[in-house]
Amino acid sequence: MFPELETKRLILRKIVEEDAPEILSCFSDGDVLRYYGQQSLESIDQVKESIKNFSKGYEEKQLIKWGIQLKGNGKLIGTVGFQEWSSEHKKANVSYALFPEYWNKGYATEAVYEAISYGFNELQYNRIGAIVFTQNSGSIALLSKVGFKKEGTLREYMYQDGIPFDTYVYSLLRGEAKI
Repeated sequence: MFPELETKRLILRKIVEEDAPEILSCFSDGDVLRYYGQQSLESIDQVKESIKNFSKGYEEKQLIKWGIQLKGNGKLIGTVGFQEWSSEHKKANVSYALFPEYWNKGYATEAVYEAISYGFNELQYNRIGAIVFTQNSGSIALLSKVGFKKEGTLREYMYQDGIPFDTYVYSLLRGEAKI
C-alpha cells in the first residue's frame, strides 16, 4: 500500500489521475521548471501517463512520488519524492517542486524533511542525494537547512530549454540526519 505521510500542515499522498490538471499546471509553469531539468508537460494525457509511471515505479521500487497538499484542502501544491532508488545500495535522490505561490512559506522544507525521514526510517536508505542547479539559491538553502552537504559540481550536467547548466551534488547520510 502506498504510504501517506502527515506533517503539521501537510499531507503527502499518492498522486491519482484526478490530480492531472494540477500536475499539468505545476509542470508547465516556467518558474517551476526553470531549475528542474524537465521539459514542460503539455497535455492531460501526458500527465496521466506520468501518473501511471509513478505507480509502476513505486511497485517496482524504483521511485516514489507524493503529491503535497495542505491539510483541509484537497488540491495539490506540489510534489516531493525519490528517484534513482536502489535497494541494493540503500540510496535514492530526492526531488521536489511547488507552485510559486507556495514558495518561501516553509512547505518545501516540511515536505522534504518528512520524505527524508521516511526514506531513512522506513525504506532504510543510508544515503539520500540531490542534484541542484548552481543558480537555484532557494533549493540550495533548503538542502542546507535540512542537513545536506555539498559534495561537488557536475559541469554542464543538465539541460533546461536546450541550454546546459552546471549542477551541485548534495547528500545526506543516515548518521548525519536529524530525524
